[in-house]
Amino acid sequence: MRFKIILASVKTEKTDPVVDAAKQAGATGATVIPARGTGIREAKTFFGLTLEAQTDIIMFLVEEHIVGDILDAINIAGEFSKPGTGIAFVLPVERVIGLESQMKQFKEEVRDQYF
Repeated sequence: MRFKIILASVKTEKTDPVVDAAKQAGATGATVIPARGTGIREAKTFFGLTLEAQTDIIMFLVEEHIVGDILDAINIAGEFSKPGTGIAFVLPVERVIGLESQMKQFKEEVRDQYF
């Protein structure tokens, strides 16, 4: 079984809709990491204090064959076509440990999908 990791950087108000959309598209879960970032826009200041918008990094470990469906779903839910809303990208996964309890479910889903 081959896996990919999808990383999505989103505004905090988009985290739940993106996770929900990914789950509807086949993701079995997500890890959400609070973050802050810099971009092409300057950070706003208020009385000399820099105000940076909080973001979340959402990490999905998914089977390779459903990556496209999940990316399409989070693109819509995260409104990534609008400027400054977020980005998502996919990375290869060399090895995975800790999924032994879920492997039976993964195998059944793949078998049901193709047979």
